[in-house]
Amino acid sequence: MGRDVPRHDRLPGPLVGADELAGRLGSPGLLVLDASVGVHRGAAERIVGARPFDLDGALSDHTGPLPHTMPDAGAFTEELRSLGLRDGDTVVVYDAVGIYSSARAWWMLRAMGFDRAAVLDGGLPAWKAAGLPTEGGAPAALPERGDFTAVPSTGLFVGAEEVAAALSDPASAVFDARSRERFRGTAPEPRAGLRGGHMPGAVNLPFGEIQHEGRMRSAAELRAAFTALAQDRERLLFSCGSGVTACVLTLGAALAGYRDLAVYDGSWSEWGLPSENRPVVTGRETEPG
Repeated sequence: MGRDVPRHDRLPGPLVGADELAGRLGSPGLLVLDASVGVHRGAAERIVGARPFDLDGALSDHTGPLPHTMPDAGAFTEELRSLGLRDGDTVVVYDAVGIYSSARAWWMLRAMGFDRAAVLDGGLPAWKAAGLPTEGGAPAALPERGDFTAVPSTGLFVGAEEVAAALSDPASAVFDARSRERFRGTAPEPRAGLRGGHMPGAVNLPFGEIQHEGRMRSAAELRAAFTALAQDRERLLFSCGSGVTACVLTLGAALAGYRDLAVYDGSWSEWGLPSENRPVVTGRETEPG
C-alpha cells in the first residue's frame, strides 16, 4: 500500500548509494535504520543519526520456534513508532556487512505497507570507504514518537504450503539463497537438527553472487542471473536459512525488474526440520524448465 506523498521527495528506487544518502542526511522526514544482526548488532559505530532496526530482538516474532519470522502488525507498529517513524517519512536501511540483513528490513517495511524505503548499497563499509561521518554512543533521544501504522500487504511473505504449491507451478520459480554446499547437502546446516539438501524443484542462487565487493550488481547483470534460472517464469519466491538473505535475492529481483515476488518466512529453518516431513533432495538441482 503506497502513501500519498510528493513525487519530488521519493527515493530513486529500492537502492541508494552513499553519496545519495549523504546528500539527504539530517533532512526532515528522513530516518536511517541500522539493521545489523549477530556480532554486528548494536555495534559501537553507526551512521550519524541512525537508529536500530533490531531483527535479532523486537523486530522478530519470538513466540514461535523459528528465527527471524515476522512480528504481527501491532508489534511492528509499536516498534517502528518507538524509532520515530512517521507515515510520511523516507527510510534508508543499512547493515554493517554490506548488503545482508538490511534487505530483510526493507522487505519487512514493504510487507507492512511502507513503500518509502531503500537499502544503502554497500552498507556501512561503503559509507566509511567514502569518508562519510559515523558516530558512537547511545542514539540521541527522540524528539517525539512516530505515528506510523502498519497496513500488512498480502503475499509478500508466504508459508510452506504456498512454497510447496509454487514448486509444482510452471509459472513460478523458487530460489534458494544459501551456499551451493548447503543447497546440495554437502555442508552441514549451521542450525542443529536440520536436514541437509534442498526442496525438489528449487534453484540455487547464493546471495553473494548477485553482489560485487558488497554492492549490488547492475540491473542488466541481475536480470541475466535470474533469467538463467527462472527462464520465462515471472512469479519468484525466495528462501534461505532463516528468511534474511532470501531478501537480498528479493532486492536483486526487484532491481532486475521483477514485480511478483515473495519470501518464504520460515525458510530452511522450517522446511528442513525432520518433524515437518517435507520433501528434501541432495545434490545439484535439476535443469530449469
